Amino acid sequence: MSPKIQPRRRALRIIVWSCVAVLVVAAALAGVVLWQNSYDMDERRVSIRHGGHTLNGVLATPKDGRERHGLVVYVHGDGPLDATHDDGYKPMWEANAKAGYASLSWDKPGVAGAPGDWLDQSMDDRADEAAAAIAWARARPDIDGDRIGLWGASQAGWVLPKVASRASVSFVIAVSPAINWLRQGRYHLLAELRADGASAARTEAEIARSDATRRLLARRATFEEYVKAMGGEADGMTAGRWVFISKNYTADATQDLRALRGIPVLLTLAGHDINVDTADTERVYREVLDAGGALTVRRYPDATHSLLKRSVEQSELSLTLTALFSPRSLFADGFLEDQPRFLKELGRGSRGSGAASPRTR
Repeated sequence: MSPKIQPRRRALRIIVWSCVAVLVVAAALAGVVLWQNSYDMDERRVSIRHGGHTLNGVLATPKDGRERHGLVVYVHGDGPLDATHDDGYKPMWEANAKAGYASLSWDKPGVAGAPGDWLDQSMDDRADEAAAAIAWARARPDIDGDRIGLWGASQAGWVLPKVASRASVSFVIAVSPAINWLRQGRYHLLAELRADGASAARTEAEIARSDATRRLLARRATFEEYVKAMGGEADGMTAGRWVFISKNYTADATQDLRALRGIPVLLTLAGHDINVDTADTERVYREVLDAGGALTVRRYPDATHSLLKRSVEQSELSLTLTALFSPRSLFADGFLEDQPRFLKELGRGSRGSGAASPRTR
């Protein structure tokens, strides 16, 4: 055999086995991703009729062999969200399933092919939508109509109590809920400026811009008038978004929260929330709901507005890798355990025994 051929064959073998090793590792990683993103529940697409059109939803049910289950109806926060929140809801749905509860959510209008446009909705429109979903669920033989409640985050803070005034609900889980649109907007603006280390001059300019926007909203200005007033710079604002804000900027949940009196409420708050003033939210919830003894407050000091771990959310790489390889680890410690615990306590007749002393982790 030629001396030149042997090194070539060795090199070829090295290349082949290197490729095999890469494929094995890739297959193993793919297997981990598939395993970590598989959830112990059954999911099915459902259609809910409302207002002459269809809500495209997902119903996730426990695999416990029972014929009927309680139900958690999900009310989205802001933005163009699909039924699963890009699969972000699934760890929570699985936790609900372990507590014997199904979960229901749907694509916002105009999202994932759904009819309509979510930017055309008021908070009352969103509440009517959720009430229709509850009526649909209550008519199903596999749902226990006496154990239907709501889960809602952020913007849903304005929707949840409105739903409770329209439909009978047995509990509410409010995650980082907002109280007053204008107060929240100012809090968010100042929190972002502080986080950016903004100068006094920039802070003053941003507040002036915000005040000008509020005056435009108060006099029902058009989008074109807004752009002109801002010197021709829309700064990310769109015509559709301007319509949405114009419909909802006066939202305030304070009075509507009375509809939740006597209903077990789990209020979930984050320690690093720059979107919602959690101190203001807790104050209002306690003022309105504490007298009924049905309020439970849970605080997660290391969590962000989305109840994700701050250390994970701060890094795009960490967020992506965790979502792929360990999605249940995205959330603040205890978050996925506390919600099913709350649901199980409902079954034992508990009505928010933690109201007097909120847990701090």
